Amino acid sequence: MGQSVKPAPGAGTGTGAVDAARVQALILRARLAVARVGAPACVAAALCVAGVAAWAWLLPQRAAHARLMAQPLPTPASLLAQQPAVPPPSANQNLADFYATLGEKRHAEQQVRTLFDLAAKAGLALNQGEYKSSYDKARRVSTYQVTLPVKGGYQPLWQFAMNGLRDMPFAALDEVSFRRETIADPVVEARLRFTFYLKDAP
Repeated sequence: MGQSVKPAPGAGTGTGAVDAARVQALILRARLAVARVGAPACVAAALCVAGVAAWAWLLPQRAAHARLMAQPLPTPASLLAQQPAVPPPSANQNLADFYATLGEKRHAEQQVRTLFDLAAKAGLALNQGEYKSSYDKARRVSTYQVTLPVKGGYQPLWQFAMNGLRDMPFAALDEVSFRRETIADPVVEARLRFTFYLKDAP
């Protein structure tokens, strides 16, 4: 009559039990090594390993940087060669741009009115002006000179002149003269001469 044999507790685990035993043995050996060598030596070893890893990572970076620094700097000629060549405007284009900037002769009175309005906005006293027109046959351009005697503060006078040139790009400020009664007088008497360059209506 046979007897049944019961397996011992844990006998059915096989390889798992062996692996767990090995891991525990390694942990024990590591603890003994740390206790034998000391914590500072372990920290130093870890730092050495980290330093070697960092050095291995930096070597390719330094090599790439050295290759970049070894390249010659671009010269102004090479930079200009890289830019797309833009041909200069032709004489006909310059002439067309010149005539496109001119004002129209038929609006001369309106342009003079613009100067009076700008003077009023700047707080200047402007009652009348002197006007003279001429025509250049060679250039086919009319000129209209406007001389304005104005009174006011020094800063408003310059503001008026600059605003006039800004609003009428076909105008030129040919003459500016100042006079005041005394040095302490805040009111300045000025004489400004503008010239309008105009074309006939298209």
